Amino acid sequence: MQPTDENAFPPGPSPRPTPAAARHRRRLRHALCAGAAALALVGAAAVGPAGPAAATSAQDNGDGGDDGGDGDRTVLTAAVAQSVDSLSPFLAVTLVATTLNRLMYDSLVNYDVKTQEPIPGLAEKWEPSDAGRTWTYTIRDGVEWSDGRPLTAEDARWTFHTMMTDDAAGTANGSYVTNFEKVSAPDPRTLVVELKEPQATMNSMDLPIVPKHVWKDVDNLGKFNNDADFPVVGSGPYVLTDFKTDSYVTFERNENFWRGAPKFDEVTFKYYKETDAAVAALRKGEVSFVPDLTPAHAASLADHPDIKVNDGQGRRFWAIAVNPGARDVEGRTFGDGHPALLDPKVRKALFHAVDRDVIVNKVLQGHGVVGAGYIPPRFADYHWKPPADQEVGYDPQEAARLLDEAGYELKDGKRVGKDGRPLDFRMLCHATDPKDKAAGKYLEEWWGALGIGLDLQCLDNVGDPWVAGEYDLAFDGWSVNPDPDFVLAIHTCAALPESEDVVGQTDNFICDKEFDRLYAEQLAAYDDPAGRAEAVKEMQSVLYDTGYMNVLAYPNSVEAYRTDHIKSITAMPAGNGNIWGQDGSWSWATAVPAAAASEDDDGSALGVVLGGGAAVVIVAAASVVFTLRRRATAEDRE
Repeated sequence: MQPTDENAFPPGPSPRPTPAAARHRRRLRHALCAGAAALALVGAAAVGPAGPAAATSAQDNGDGGDDGGDGDRTVLTAAVAQSVDSLSPFLAVTLVATTLNRLMYDSLVNYDVKTQEPIPGLAEKWEPSDAGRTWTYTIRDGVEWSDGRPLTAEDARWTFHTMMTDDAAGTANGSYVTNFEKVSAPDPRTLVVELKEPQATMNSMDLPIVPKHVWKDVDNLGKFNNDADFPVVGSGPYVLTDFKTDSYVTFERNENFWRGAPKFDEVTFKYYKETDAAVAALRKGEVSFVPDLTPAHAASLADHPDIKVNDGQGRRFWAIAVNPGARDVEGRTFGDGHPALLDPKVRKALFHAVDRDVIVNKVLQGHGVVGAGYIPPRFADYHWKPPADQEVGYDPQEAARLLDEAGYELKDGKRVGKDGRPLDFRMLCHATDPKDKAAGKYLEEWWGALGIGLDLQCLDNVGDPWVAGEYDLAFDGWSVNPDPDFVLAIHTCAALPESEDVVGQTDNFICDKEFDRLYAEQLAAYDDPAGRAEAVKEMQSVLYDTGYMNVLAYPNSVEAYRTDHIKSITAMPAGNGNIWGQDGSWSWATAVPAAAASEDDDGSALGVVLGGGAAVVIVAAASVVFTLRRRATAEDRE
């Protein structure tokens, strides 16, 4: 399941969406529009109590315990700020939904939590043949669905074939199978995928596999959200047991999970609107884990004796996107982007007037790394930095010279064109993202000194003007996966919309022939990792030179958890990575409850009541759900 980031729509050989996918994404572009901070999931976790102590285990015998064994029921609750668009892996595209699906459904290939390299998942091995046009996956022996039925190659064949033949089933991940010619399962442990052309992403098939014996009876996959009949049969570390729209989602551990049952008995996701509220709950011991902290939040928690702040390498980039002129795949233009930005000298001038060091040191307060290429440095094989003679560094004098050369003279402190109109730009900003607003203030100052006006439009819904091409500049960003194909595919010509009324997968309406040539080259390099990495770096160089994407920084993943609630939790990559928003379910699947939480914690936000042998989650009255928003982070986008 690729970003989802994110979301986010997984990569594939052709980023052109299916008709159903395009219609679904059109709805999402209107529905999922808001700040990166909101969509990065304001999460918080609490170890499940039975009674007033918020973070204690729900005990039957009064004894402490750290493993969720008999007589001891532990619950991890994560508060989220994003609505679930769907619990169907065929439809889910938002970060929270893809995260939940990772808990429910395993994939053929996983990513190693330490190295981020592809490792066996449901497939214990795979190999190409026929010059990369045929791939054979050997399904792990003895794996069972949560209902005890065997998981076989036929489940994977049915999943992929359904995505190939049903437009609705291809809504979320259809681009993954666009290049598939045929899928077969000659025996229960053998899956064979025949391709039209070689495809490097076959080495990282982290696509959710569903149980055929459950899903084959679904009449309309476009309307089935997988949220009514419980428990939901899956193969991941947890089983979906309850769901209430815009309220909560509850899971119980899967005792049949092939890697071993998780330590927590339950995981529940509920909603917080503001990071401030989640941090306050963390301080009180009402919750145990909060991701996506601001620098101020992180600093305020640093000295708390029972709270650990994780400041790990992020997997996201944060950028300024320039409208290159919105157009569809046939070249028909629409929108009202500023024509001055079609001049590469103007774009270069703007970027010469951006001090990335100030952005990192002042806006992120050191919680990040100066940006350049598209792939964050944690993915070392693909990370690219421009050489000195290519770098567009902070140089206001050079910016002024370029503007003069482009014909925009400075008159009475304002740059004006040959038509006498002042050079003023609109910039989309996420209203709920404090770093957008803070960086916007610096841009107003830096560009204002050049005589350029900036109208910073901080909106709850940036999606509507974005997809309509009605913007000049915008704060942008995506989370990047270990296989970077997706974040590259969204800048290909094929990702452009089919028409003004149909949303494609394009991020910013970019279409460059050299970029497309290199994209095809890297996608075909299934047996040449070094060659593929070189092509990916060249793509970033091409994108950098266009001036349409100015990567400001790679923000860190700043999170905090209570050490008296959680004994251990796994970051990715281990040692210096993120806990929330991983490529997989490692953090939730391997989290270990603390032996007992502090008994002097006051209040109980979790509100777990035991009755009839089941845990019922009571959502606090203050919990609020955000409307779905398109411009988001983590697996997906800002």
